[in-house]
Formats: sequence, C-alpha cells, structure tokens
Amino acid sequence: MNATGAVTGVSVSHSTATVDDVARAGAADQRAEVAELIEKPYVTEAFALHTCNRTEAYVVTDDASVGRAAFETFAPHVDDESVRYMDHEESLGHLMRVAGGLESLVLGEDQILGQVRTAYEDARGEDGIGPMLEDAVTKAIHVGERVRTETAINEGIVSLGSAAATVAMRELDTDAPTALVIGAGEMGTTAVKALADRGVNDIVVANRTMPHAEHLASEVDADATAVPLQGADAVAERADLVVSTTASDSPVIGVEPFETEGETVVVDLAQPRDVDPRVADIERVTVYDLDTLTSVTEQTRRQRRAAAEEAEEIIDAEFDRLVNQYKRKRADEVIAAMYESADRVKSQEVSTAVSKLEAEADAELSTDEREVVESMADALVSKLLAPPTKSLREAAGEDDWTTINTALQLFDPEFDGESYPPMPPEGIDREDFVDGLPEGISPEELPDEFPEEITESALSDD
Repeated sequence: MNATGAVTGVSVSHSTATVDDVARAGAADQRAEVAELIEKPYVTEAFALHTCNRTEAYVVTDDASVGRAAFETFAPHVDDESVRYMDHEESLGHLMRVAGGLESLVLGEDQILGQVRTAYEDARGEDGIGPMLEDAVTKAIHVGERVRTETAINEGIVSLGSAAATVAMRELDTDAPTALVIGAGEMGTTAVKALADRGVNDIVVANRTMPHAEHLASEVDADATAVPLQGADAVAERADLVVSTTASDSPVIGVEPFETEGETVVVDLAQPRDVDPRVADIERVTVYDLDTLTSVTEQTRRQRRAAAEEAEEIIDAEFDRLVNQYKRKRADEVIAAMYESADRVKSQEVSTAVSKLEAEADAELSTDEREVVESMADALVSKLLAPPTKSLREAAGEDDWTTINTALQLFDPEFDGESYPPMPPEGIDREDFVDGLPEGISPEELPDEFPEEITESALSDD
C-alpha cells in the first residue's frame, strides 16, 4: 500500500447541526462506518468518529473528488448546510483540532481524546488504517496529548458530564438532592464523579449491566447505589436530578415518572435522546440536552481563550510537520521508483559489459575486475540521478505535483497516469460520459472540460 494519496473528510457536528441531525448521519456505529467506506470504489483507507455531538468520517483515495463521492450516502436526510466536507489539508487540520478539544461543545474537554483513540482502534479492526491515516490519526492523538499537557485548556469544566453537573446544581432548589445517572459508560462515569465532587451525596446509577453500575457507585466518595436499567423509572419518581447518558436507539425513560413529583432537573446527554421529548412539556420539569448547554459552554470558552490560542500554535506547528512528512513520502516514492528503474538498466548493462569483456579475454573476470565495472556503473547512476533527486524533493516542498507525476510516468512502470474521476475521450460530451462512470462517482464531481489526449480506453470496462 502506497504511503500517498488524498485524505477527504465529512462532518456533521454540534457546530452546524442539531442532536437529531448528528444521530441521522453516518452508519450505525464507527466500525460499521469504516467497513462500509472501505468497500467503496478507489477507497484505500477509512476512519470514522462517532460521539454524542459529532459524526465524522475520513477516507484516502488517489483523488479528492473520488473521496467526496464516497460520502454520497453519509447524511442523506440532513440539510446540506449542516454537512461539512473537507479537502486533504482541511481534514488533517480539523482532526487535530478535534483531538485537541478545540471543536468540542465544551472547549478543551478530555473525553474526546479517548474517543479518538477508540475510533483509531476500531478502524484498525476493520482494516481501515493504512500509511496515510496512520500518520494522520496518530499525529492528531499526539497533538491532543500536547495540548492538554502544555496548556491550561482542560482546567475547570472538561467534559459534558461536568457541564451537566454544573447546570444541574445551578438549577436545583435543594441542599441535599437525589441524583439518578442513567448509563455507566465514560460520560455517565464523568457525570457521577462530577456530581460527587459538587457535594451530591445521594446518587443512584442505573445501567443495563449491573456490575458496571456497582463498580462506578463504589468508586465515588458518596452514598451511591446501583440499580438495573429497568428500575430507573422508580428512582426517577423521587429524584431531584436525572442525567441520562446511554447509547440506546430509543428513549429509556418516559413521561410517567415525572407526572406526579415536584421540581426535577433533567439533563439528557444521549444521542439519540434517552428521555421522551414530551417530558419537556411538564411544568415542574426543566430539561437540558446537548443543544441547550450553551451558557455553561460559552462561559468555559471565554475562560479558556488564552489557552486555546496556545493550542492553536501547537496545532499549526504539528500540521506543518505532518504536511511536510506527506510531501517527503511522495517525493521518496518517486525517487525510489527512479532508482529502481535505473538499477534495472544498470544491472542489464553491467551484465552485458562483463559478458563482452570475458568473451574478448576468453576468461572470467576476477572479483576485483567485476567490482571495478560495477562501481563505475553505480557512480554513473548516482551522478546522473543526483540532480533529478534534488529537483523532486524541491518539487514536493513546493506542491509541484505535475513534475512529480511526470517523473512517476517516466520511471515507474506500474504508474498508468490514470486520473480520478475518469475523463471522457475526445469528441464525447460530458453528458454522454456520465453513463460510463464507475459506481460511487457522482456526475457533479466531473470537470467541465476534458483534455484532448484522453483515449477511448477511458470508457473501457478495464
């Protein structure tokens, strides 16, 4: 697998879309997303990131327009303005910003870095990670670690669970509240610990898997207990605060537990929603979800503005390193092809020369004599290829891909000069060419004009 290509990304996130839009985008989960994308025509690598407030995917193809075509079914039911498509460099920078917490609903939150790591392992499990995304994703994780180590961006409220606790405690009208946390995953764990840190002593953890709920309840310095998920309704009837964080496909708690009790604050952090939307219509219940945590997150953003600027500087420096790394690999691929081609010619000519010398002398050349001939040939190859090697490295540094592709055509016998999407042959209109497009390439991705030198082979089944 070549360590070259173009990364293309797509994102539906809290910054442009609602919670429901985020839920509607992409496949069922990030492993399924990668498995689906890697089967697309011309896609060689794929990575997906699904969290409560973003659904994103990245692919590697030979051409960015083909990458865009791979996302044709990514968000068919989401408004176009809520879907962000990203080219190669934009994708790389965005992924670093995501891992660094700069794109999170709560600026600088820590949870996203672990989610990127999990998504990386999921993509590896589906054979979606190759040389390009290996560099991109591991660089993003490295950036996330640097940002949190070298700046103060994660001080204070660093997760949605913490934000939920802050909002809830501000709204509760009691000094000794009873809190129900539904879900014992990463976000539920954060919410339980944040509530305990804020003095909430009576905490009930409801979860499908009781051992997980019991373990979480035992970890906090509070009077925390565990109940099965089926018992959540009964606890909600007496709870002052309900925080729900499961990954259920449908609501896990309805309106009945809230119809007869007093004031209750509900924070629904799940995506899709855990709490029946009709609960918001009950007068004594205040409901917050991912779309309504704006006040606390905006306050956090103001407090962390200076740290975010420092994080941006880290990202800019690491981005430049990654882009230059890709350029060097592209140049090295061409240089390697050039030397391999020259070495084949050199070996043939050395063999011919040795055969002629041995025929004239009617005796085999000695080892020293052979080394003289081979050394001379090696020296000639090195001297002749030194200038183009220097030129190719300079071309990569200046994004002169025309020079590099020309060199590939000259020196790499496996490079066929194919472009994506395919071009129609001379004399064929753009509209007539659409029927010949490979599956997965949208007609909208075709250029308006085509070069005359394209031959009839562009429409062949091969």
